[in-house]
Amino acid sequence: MRKRLLPILLLAALAFAMGGTRAEKADRNKPMNIEADALRHDELKQTSVFTGRVVVTKGTILLRGARLDVRQDPDGFQYGTMTAEAGKRAFFRQKRDTAPGMPDEFVEGEGEVIEYDGRADLVRLIRRSELRRYRESTLTDEMAGALIVYNNLTDVFTVDGQKAAPAGSNTAATPGGRVRAVLSPKETPAKAGAPAAAPTSPAPALRPSGELGGGAK
Repeated sequence: MRKRLLPILLLAALAFAMGGTRAEKADRNKPMNIEADALRHDELKQTSVFTGRVVVTKGTILLRGARLDVRQDPDGFQYGTMTAEAGKRAFFRQKRDTAPGMPDEFVEGEGEVIEYDGRADLVRLIRRSELRRYRESTLTDEMAGALIVYNNLTDVFTVDGQKAAPAGSNTAATPGGRVRAVLSPKETPAKAGAPAAAPTSPAPALRPSGELGGGAK
């Protein structure tokens, strides 16, 4: 059962650690693999622009969208900005480390723009943002706001609401200017000798993003 919806005041930050699980820390050191319809690369500035059905993989990280701007700093850290098609949202997904004996967990999210900061190991979901956590294929936590920041190093999420749409934007703001979150209780390993849980209905399948950009909502 999901816990009750927790509305939070405008621009209030929601920060919490996810039940002892950790993001895949090795992802930041993995190469960034990119597929797209077109590429424009500037060797002098160390920047690249990929356009058309862009798909990025970096370890367990997956990003999809319409345009990706990538740069690399002198220390070799990579930065990417994924932009969705008009009216749609870009898509992000990453596996999380879990304790032995615990089920696999995944985090996925959507936003009109998704920024990846390789040095700080941050992911930012910007405008019409949603972030969801799955235990295997079961949705356990979800949140929505105007801006969601996911820190891979500290496993802290912050969510900001917004009353008005950004200047020049043709998309709606977060309803009521509020942050929305649904949080489930932390799962703990079964104790020895504990009675088996009653059978439950099959868990819903992990919702895929059927089209690049995550689809409009």
